[in-house]
Amino acid sequence: MSKPELIVALGERRYAVERPWPQTPEGRALKGITDVAVDRRGQVLVYQRIDSLVEAPIDPVAVFDAEGQWVGAWGRDAVVDAHSLSVAPDGRILLIDRDAHQVLIFDADFRPLGSLGERHGPNRPFNHPTDVAVAPSGDIYVADGYGAAHVHRFDGAGRLIQTWGRPGRGPGEFTTPHGIAVLPDGRVLVGDRENDRVQVFTPEGAFLDAWGDFFHPMDIHVDATGLVHVTDQIPRLSLLAPDGTLLGRCRPVLNGAHGMSSDKAGNLYLAEQNPNRITRLRRLG
Repeated sequence: MSKPELIVALGERRYAVERPWPQTPEGRALKGITDVAVDRRGQVLVYQRIDSLVEAPIDPVAVFDAEGQWVGAWGRDAVVDAHSLSVAPDGRILLIDRDAHQVLIFDADFRPLGSLGERHGPNRPFNHPTDVAVAPSGDIYVADGYGAAHVHRFDGAGRLIQTWGRPGRGPGEFTTPHGIAVLPDGRVLVGDRENDRVQVFTPEGAFLDAWGDFFHPMDIHVDATGLVHVTDQIPRLSLLAPDGTLLGRCRPVLNGAHGMSSDKAGNLYLAEQNPNRITRLRRLG
């Protein structure tokens, strides 16, 4: 019997659901998948975590080519608690090391460049941060959501410019700011998870709007065309215009995606924690 085919749509866009993706070589099973990103070479970076207190170290970043072939892995001994990763417009790779309270920065060839925050120093300034995004301006925005309710803004040199947010449900307040992304015009989108919304801010942190009708939004991804993707715990994937207008929705995964990314061909990659796998949505039209 042939394998069933699943097709989903986001507005006028159609995708073939491919899972699990990719097929890993023998002895290279992925563990604790938590996020995924596509680098400037078109390689797919899969971020994976372990319980560092009881499990043997692994290379937390697994690398695959665009066809899903194994390229390699890196980052062993650098990361305590993988949570999310992001690729900056200039190719730098930023890793959230959640329980070490840091953002680790690497160049496009995976060489360390530096970090943000004091390692193992909670509240200096991070307290279990959740996500990171780099604006077209070069500014770096970090969602600090598990032990705090903040967004931190750094300049391109890594200097802290400002911090905003506090616990609550009002404008500019958060209950677990979990995902963060920046639009081409510089507006900052923050997934305010337990408040079931995405909040919109100016680059300087002034509240602009709140987009609702999400159930615990997990991650936000802005694709190359400037459209916004939001994954939540229904589980559901939503496509929105830059003004927040809903363009389409689908249910491409079984238990929600913790992280996501896209490539130049318009394919989407969804990181599922349960079960532990990557789902690829191959763009059909």
